This record gives sequence, structure tokens and C-alpha cells, in this order.
Amino acid sequence: MTANQNELVWLQEWYLNQCNGDWEHQWGISVETLDNPGWTLSIDLRGTNLEGKIFQDLSIERTAVDWVNCRIEKQTFKGAGGPRNLTELIAVFRRWAENAA
Repeated sequence: MTANQNELVWLQEWYLNQCNGDWEHQWGISVETLDNPGWTLSIDLRGTNLEGKIFQDLSIERTAVDWVNCRIEKQTFKGAGGPRNLTELIAVFRRWAENAA
């Protein structure tokens, strides 16, 4: 399993662990594309053990296509990144989630 697959597998397991018959009907995870180009990752924290936890905003600008910005907004983890940074966005969330829980 590659590192990229490992991050995706971890996110799938995190999602499954939140599903309790209620959470998944109100909240969830979304991945979308940006037109500059890039990705957004939104993960609802309401009803999880991460709700209310502190996250230090992160902004890394390497190049026009290699960047990540992450923050918590309205109890939602919000990540955005370049076209090859989706796995890095998941990794940022994972590191925070494992340390904040």
C-alpha cells in the first residue's frame, strides 16, 4: 500500500467510525475541485470527538500548483490545495485528528 492509499484508507475508516445511524444523515465529508486548479476537502466535525478542538491554521505556498491551506470554520475542517495536494490535505487532517483526540 502506498502512502497515498494509506491516507485514503485512514479517511475511509475515520468516516465509518463516525457513522452511527445519525451523523452520516446530517454531516459528512466532501471533496471538490477548484478552477485554479486544485482541491477542497471539507470534513464536518459536529458530533465527533474533534468538535471544539483547536486547530492551528496552516498555509504553505510552495509554487502556483503546490500549496495547502487548512483551517476550522463553523465546526468544519476546511482544506484547499493544489492539483497534487489532495493526499497532503488528508494527511494534515489525519495528523491533527490523531493528536487532538
